[in-house]
Amino acid sequence: MRDLVPAESAAVERAFSWSGGGGGALRLGTRTSPLAMTQARGVAARLQGLADVRIEVVGIQTSGDRHRGNLGELGGKGAFMREIDRALLTGAVDVAVHCLKDVPGDVPRPEGLVFAAYVERDDTADVMLFPMAGKVRCLADLGPGARVGTSAVRRRAQLGKIRPDLRVEYLRGNVNSRLGRLDAGEDFDAIVLARASLARLGIERPGEELDILPAVGAGVLAVDCRRTDSDVVELVRLLDDRVTRQCVSAERAMLHGLQGHCNSPIAGHARLERDGQLSLRGMVFTRDGSRFVHSQEWSAPGKGEDLGAYVAGDLLRKGARDLIAGISH
Repeated sequence: MRDLVPAESAAVERAFSWSGGGGGALRLGTRTSPLAMTQARGVAARLQGLADVRIEVVGIQTSGDRHRGNLGELGGKGAFMREIDRALLTGAVDVAVHCLKDVPGDVPRPEGLVFAAYVERDDTADVMLFPMAGKVRCLADLGPGARVGTSAVRRRAQLGKIRPDLRVEYLRGNVNSRLGRLDAGEDFDAIVLARASLARLGIERPGEELDILPAVGAGVLAVDCRRTDSDVVELVRLLDDRVTRQCVSAERAMLHGLQGHCNSPIAGHARLERDGQLSLRGMVFTRDGSRFVHSQEWSAPGKGEDLGAYVAGDLLRKGARDLIAGISH
């Protein structure tokens, strides 16, 4: 574990005496999927490694998890957060963990909550996986009309741009159920998943990394707290990664500026370059990927929000609003 600076040590000392609900345990809320529970346990373990605090992981089933159809019918990815936000605001849990890519950019966050930490970013790559019993091992080997499963409109659009001859079909479910349907060989010839999801679950299998732009917030876990719980906020901030926060501030500012809805194929990725500059790439597509706009700009690392706003404005000047407006909610 890294050495703590004095301010961080003070936060840990205060955490020792914290006692909330759950018999003194810090209650950490998350979705009930195997991936979400694994991610939450990982965050809990890191917090417990920093401070002598007991953490109870609380699974919360969301409307997005219960709904088996298209998320657009529930208003988009926010369906994965509403019940968890409510639990946090009402005191049923004390902190919550979200995949940042599931946090909408066009819906304001509840005023009483704050993302106290963005955990150091994991791999942002999307990988294409193929049936284990088959011989196909790369995108180029898929024939015309091959069926590719994904739930992400961003992936669908970029696959359409690369291989318009493929049949990209809607696929939801947890990682293991998706892999099961793929290996059954009846529904799909390939599926696309986040490499970070596979790694967090300890799943190793061959696949091809796709040359496509990631989702805003890809690979980042965000830890949410009540703004008024200062001791908890300070404890959670020990997990905050400075570079990840700089990148996230740019990406989220771009997403907010574009005001896309859940069916808007928007991609964005920021990174700290070798020369110390923060770069941000953004793209907006039509649903099938046949048309798109692109922008890339650079700024000082501490100017992420300004960078994101500028890239959003550039994309809008290039026609992003028309592309977004052309896709129904």
